[in-house]
Amino acid sequence: MMNIPKYDRPNTVSGLVAKHAELNALREKYKREIKKLTVDIDHLDAAIRLFDPQSDTYAIKEYVTKHRAAKGTVKSFVLGCFREATAPITSRQITELWASDRGLVADEATLCTLRKRIGACIKTCVEQGLIVDTGWTTDHDVNGPYKLWVLKRAAG
Repeated sequence: MMNIPKYDRPNTVSGLVAKHAELNALREKYKREIKKLTVDIDHLDAAIRLFDPQSDTYAIKEYVTKHRAAKGTVKSFVLGCFREATAPITSRQITELWASDRGLVADEATLCTLRKRIGACIKTCVEQGLIVDTGWTTDHDVNGPYKLWVLKRAAG
């Protein structure tokens, strides 16, 4: 029997593996930079609102409309919150965690818009069988009653 090497061109494969690692590291670096820039923009928007609460800048409108979240980011964040939760959580709690994670000090209107986005994500997760509701909040300190949610595997 002949001993056949795993790769005919080990230098090529190792070069490709090294390039792959380099590009992954570069992508992570840019993700961190984009997150920092987004937080900086959010802070500037908040400062603008301090001086002009009715400010109608395009950047603010764009933020409210698009939420500056890449595809899959919200779902990934929401599911991560459920994985880390030790008890059922609400869309409002996840929204506050989202704002905190992004370094955003948001007004109630912005939080409401973000909560709707989080709620839509939760609805999709429910339709996919990932999340189930466990009733409603009884805490009167929150801004209204909210449904409590858990991962389906934890609901069992």
